[in-house]
Amino acid sequence: MATHRVSIWSLLWQMLSYAPRLYGTDTLLWLFIAGLPAIPGLIIREFFNTLTAKSDFSLSPWVWIALFLATGIARIVAILTGRITKTQHRFTMSALIRRNLLAKLLERPGGEPLIASGKPDALLSPGEAIGFFRDDATQIEDTVVGTNEILGEGLFAVGSLLLLLSVNAQITLFVFLPLAFIAALVHLLTNRIKRYRRASRQATQEVTGLIGEIFSAIQAIQVAGAEPTVLDRFQRLCDRRRQLMVQDRFFSTLLDSSFENLVSLGTGAILFFAARSMQADASALSVGDFALFVYYLSYVTYFLGFLGSFLALSKQTEVSFERMEGFLGCEAEAIASHHPLYLPTLTGNRPQLNALQPPQACDRLQALEALNLTYRYPGSDRGITDVCLRLERGSFTAITGPIGSGKTTLLKALIGLLPLQAGEIYWNAQKVTHPHQFFVPPRSAYTPQVPQLFSGTLRDNITLGLNYTDEQLQWAIALAVFDRDLAMMPDGLDTVIGSKGMRLSGGQLQRAAAARMFLRQPELLVFDDLSSALDIETEQTLWSRLFALTATWMPTCLVVSHRRTVLQRADRIILLNNGSVETIGRFNDLPSIYVH
Repeated sequence: MATHRVSIWSLLWQMLSYAPRLYGTDTLLWLFIAGLPAIPGLIIREFFNTLTAKSDFSLSPWVWIALFLATGIARIVAILTGRITKTQHRFTMSALIRRNLLAKLLERPGGEPLIASGKPDALLSPGEAIGFFRDDATQIEDTVVGTNEILGEGLFAVGSLLLLLSVNAQITLFVFLPLAFIAALVHLLTNRIKRYRRASRQATQEVTGLIGEIFSAIQAIQVAGAEPTVLDRFQRLCDRRRQLMVQDRFFSTLLDSSFENLVSLGTGAILFFAARSMQADASALSVGDFALFVYYLSYVTYFLGFLGSFLALSKQTEVSFERMEGFLGCEAEAIASHHPLYLPTLTGNRPQLNALQPPQACDRLQALEALNLTYRYPGSDRGITDVCLRLERGSFTAITGPIGSGKTTLLKALIGLLPLQAGEIYWNAQKVTHPHQFFVPPRSAYTPQVPQLFSGTLRDNITLGLNYTDEQLQWAIALAVFDRDLAMMPDGLDTVIGSKGMRLSGGQLQRAAAARMFLRQPELLVFDDLSSALDIETEQTLWSRLFALTATWMPTCLVVSHRRTVLQRADRIILLNNGSVETIGRFNDLPSIYVH
């Protein structure tokens, strides 16, 4: 893992350097907040020395009390002000982490399965992936934001130690004993801290993953009568998560209590030695000096306990970085890299997002060639091996074959939704090095067997936020043979289609996705079994309208289909079997077993 090569402190500093103004302001306030108690300590010493007639000042006790209250009020004001900058700093850090996570997730090939910790068999559901954006991002956020507190408390603790050394060096040096115990304890327990945190995070991830799957498959669960089975599995996962969370929390609390007890023992020993010193030599410590010692000692010992907790927190943060690395397959530096964030400032100004524009024209497709494409799914023998194909401009190529022969895999590997394990792709004789970034509109568009729609309006799902006129929308909808369906919807394009388009039929889903493709007028149209949800007449109308556009737009089509009418129309048919090309030819060249 990269966190073994790159120090956790380097990663934290990389994040802190993203917003130096916020961090600097926040740190200065915390230094001020932590430094203010130094003044009450001096006031307390002079107050008690005034009572014993040993003060160098001739002020009355009431003046010292008034000064003490004034510094307390100043500290309250500073804390309230610090909360404003601290909140802004916290949101900035968490937004940066989540922004980088999302960016790296979107850079992955869209069809590649999500895995955990680099293990091919540890597949993640979308619900489980949310844990990285929620729990692990919050963990890193807490550690980053806590650095200014540890810095402020640390500087004040050092200042207090120096002052106490000037009062009595022998007693003050004893303060370092708890620190030595804390450092040794954290070092010995490092692996256990990380192991417990990793296990609890994994258990939480499994629970959230199952919740997401239950919500997306409620109908299937009800139809199968599987409610008791699903609830039983949910109960078992929750019980396991509770056990691991309690274990993790118990160990963290045990560490915290150990730190506090070590500090308390050290405090008691120091006070004991101070009392003995005063008893042996009344002039060694004045009452004011003893009060100052007791007052400052609480802050110094608090810092020692806080330091131990912060070191333990940093070890748990290493687990979060490691989990994110395994999830995204990238180095930890990329998770903390600097990028613009569109967050409101302290003055309330909100940066404007750049308006989305339709994709610009690209070089026209003359020929697309794929050589020896190979992809095998992790942990199985399914996939494609050494597949070659060539698409000419304006051609209509169909892919067919038995179930499980690799048709969908071929489409995904060709356009970059799956990472190629071998093979090369050429667009107009130019090699495509990053297919997942290259095969996007206006070069190509893809409609899967089950299109993905969002729970917004039909207009938003077709335009995806891009600026198109109503005339362009109506043209694309008519081309997708969706115009009659749209005319029957009372709200037209403003119809809310529900979660994942649940208010639309299967055929309407596919035609809405097809309209989304046509609107961008890409050079290459890729359909994965459009026939699966369309009747023969509707599909024939769609292809007829599409091929009638050769005067204004000549797309190249690559489709998966088993339907006779589609195969008869194809210029070339690729027959796949067991992940390899069995035949390339025309309709009459196909074995009768594959013709429906």
